[in-house]
Amino acid sequence: MKSVTQITGLFLLAVLALNAAPYCEAADGDAPFPGKKSDYRGFERYDFTVDQRPVWVVRPKEAAAGKPWIWRALFWDHEPQVDVALLNKGFHVVYMEASDMYGSPTTVGNWNAFYKELTEKYGFGKKVVIEGLSRGGLVSYNWGEANPEKVACIYGDAPVCDFKSWPGGKGKSKGDAGAWQVILKSYKFENEAAALAYDKNPIDNLKPLADAKVPLIHVVGDADDVVPVAENTAILKERYEKLGGKMELIVKPGVGHHPHSLKDPAPIVDFILKCTTGGGK
Repeated sequence: MKSVTQITGLFLLAVLALNAAPYCEAADGDAPFPGKKSDYRGFERYDFTVDQRPVWVVRPKEAAAGKPWIWRALFWDHEPQVDVALLNKGFHVVYMEASDMYGSPTTVGNWNAFYKELTEKYGFGKKVVIEGLSRGGLVSYNWGEANPEKVACIYGDAPVCDFKSWPGGKGKSKGDAGAWQVILKSYKFENEAAALAYDKNPIDNLKPLADAKVPLIHVVGDADDVVPVAENTAILKERYEKLGGKMELIVKPGVGHHPHSLKDPAPIVDFILKCTTGGGK
């Protein structure tokens, strides 16, 4: 017959065993995602809210070591070749809906909250790949320039690098009068003159990324008249390399603003893998 001391000891061991798994799970950053679960191209997608913004996370079948991830800034599921390829490589793909904010300081704060939750609660890697299509280039670079130590690399696809070009239309771009008004509102500019005097567009604030040696890659069409290369990517590349940064450029001859990405995303995916898991060709 067991003594009271033995019974007590066995009871304590049972309690510890029951509680060990949850504690280990939290420590490993494997908390289950909340919200609505659905299918995204054969992968699990979870929709929930962070910092009062809709967000979603797509989980790979098996996460790669270190839980690498790519953050698509805008235009979910538009030309998703890179995202799908990386899901198959074990990357998570995440998104925060902020298409109405055009990369404003408020959006950078929203992104800070999402990054904190993903890395601290769910154990995502501390360095993220950022994917900025079109006007998604604004928040991609604005957040990256504010958090260079958290960025593995930036993939820009016909990205807006200066809102004076688009939607401002102050150069060769067609511009967009409605979107320009949204810029004035979301950045809280008193008037257009204040917007034109703004010196924190992506092309103006590259030093933090260069100092952190963050690799960049852009894919552009040389016939783009919406986000002209000469007013955006070309200026960014020249300034970044002058600061000592490294940037690769893929130019699609005769292509305009669309289509984005590449039919075969291998060159982009290889670049990202070299910057993260050490893979790639």
